[in-house]
Amino acid sequence: MKLAEVVNQLKLEEIIESVDLDREVTGGYCSDLLSNVMGQAKSGELWITLQTHQNIVAVASLVELSGIIIACGAELDTETIAKAKKEDIPLFTTDLSIYEVAGRLYKLGV
Repeated sequence: MKLAEVVNQLKLEEIIESVDLDREVTGGYCSDLLSNVMGQAKSGELWITLQTHQNIVAVASLVELSGIIIACGAELDTETIAKAKKEDIPLFTTDLSIYEVAGRLYKLGV
């Protein structure tokens, strides 16, 4: 499924509008532990987290994730947004819980 479809279906708020939403989403990964994501997440997956600091962008870039969803309405700081824009990492926010986002992704067949 394309990232644009996921964004539309889940009604995610797009933080950086210039990123490529034509990326393929191959799965989802939920974790707030950066080392866990680095070791277990797979390229193309969409990461669901509560973390908002700029290190999430470095991890997403390293693993080649399709994007990051910040759940529970957590707010991103300007440094994280700037780093994501520089690294071309799609960032999204939602008021949904991590559990709800993961369930909806699963229901979509992601």
